[in-house]
Amino acid sequence: MRKLILDHVLLPEGWGQNVGLDIDGGTIMAVHRQADAGGRERIAGIALPGLPNLHSHTFQRGMAGLAETRGPEGDSFWTWRQVMYRFLGSLTPDDVEAIAAFAMMEMLEGGFTSLAEFHYLHHDAEGRPYADIAELCRRIAAGANESGMGLTLLPVFYAQGGFGAVAPAEGQRRFINDAESYLRLLEGARRAVADVEDGVVGVAPHSLRAVTPESLGEIVALAGEGPVHIHIAEQVKEVEDCVAWSGQRPVAWLLDHAPVDRHWCLIHATHLDARETKGIAESGAVAGLCPITEANLGDGIFEGVDYLAAGGRFGVGSDSNIEISAPGELRQFEYSQRLKHRARNVLAAREGQSTGRSLYDQALMGGAQALGRRVGAIEAGYRADLVVLDAGHPDLAAVSGDRWIDSYLFVAGKSAIDTVFVAGKPVVRGGRHVNREAVAARYARAMARILS
Repeated sequence: MRKLILDHVLLPEGWGQNVGLDIDGGTIMAVHRQADAGGRERIAGIALPGLPNLHSHTFQRGMAGLAETRGPEGDSFWTWRQVMYRFLGSLTPDDVEAIAAFAMMEMLEGGFTSLAEFHYLHHDAEGRPYADIAELCRRIAAGANESGMGLTLLPVFYAQGGFGAVAPAEGQRRFINDAESYLRLLEGARRAVADVEDGVVGVAPHSLRAVTPESLGEIVALAGEGPVHIHIAEQVKEVEDCVAWSGQRPVAWLLDHAPVDRHWCLIHATHLDARETKGIAESGAVAGLCPITEANLGDGIFEGVDYLAAGGRFGVGSDSNIEISAPGELRQFEYSQRLKHRARNVLAAREGQSTGRSLYDQALMGGAQALGRRVGAIEAGYRADLVVLDAGHPDLAAVSGDRWIDSYLFVAGKSAIDTVFVAGKPVVRGGRHVNREAVAARYARAMARILS
């Protein structure tokens, strides 16, 4: 049993002081308001529930910055994708593990404490399955163990190159499975995650353009009560191609043809009409937003105001990992809505409410739902995942309560993070991961080989 006492802490009912936590097996067993400090380890600072990261491709951390040179024609997601295909061509299993551990370490230093890894890199550079078809799933799990990250692993089903059974492109050959090989992959992923403390496995049909309607149904059925994640309506071209193929927009087609419910997370959902916006909200699914990546790729701006007004749930992810920052994702979401609507404090629910607190609370709830894990709250029965801010940070020292979160999200960012606990274990101290030197050195060696 680990016993902590927290100076200041965000509880489900609001802010508390001198709060004791009893932690056993990584789970909060009891929360004591106004606890006696005797026999407890004092954690100075401002403790928040750790934020779930509901969408990432960790291997893309290695290509961050490599696609920022203008090409001969208009650059877009589709030209960025060609850079990505070239990058992944040389990745070995050791590289995948090294990059995953480094990205997860940065997530922990940046305020994320659990991750849904949307994992679609499965085979070798020639597109051949490894002797263990789940070899790269094992490497993701190893990265989680090395970094201490809480993991929901989402093996991705990818079967075709575009709507209407278009053959896969050469750059996609490392992704491709049929339904039979995917089942073996999923079984291997479950074995891999068995070694990760409190690990979860879900399923992830990559996108409507990468699966057939028939295979979508087969893959979703394999999820059981676990999470189902899918990319949807990220780019205008994707919407246009879906309409040409089916006569419907992507989200409309999905809502009409799949059992979308609270187990689902619709990643991006950038381009929605009014019916689709309301439909996602009413389904109980989570909109998985990745505002920094969506801005980096020039995807567009999510219909945040209308979606939240309809009662929709959202969480945030780091996606391409071009910049890894929990407060940065929430800040970018709010700022995108300010630019779209030419207004301020757009996503606060009501007059007088802190925008930062509103964003953080909603992303906790939506992220936990999307990961299928008991995270996102400091209360009994939940994982002891905490992000502790430095109360002496210049931007936090003179404020209190919800202003702490406003200053964290909109001013100090991840520089305000002092200590991070995952499952009750400290993985970040003084803003640095406890194993930073070794993880960073291994990453640097891998990148030197890849880019040489």
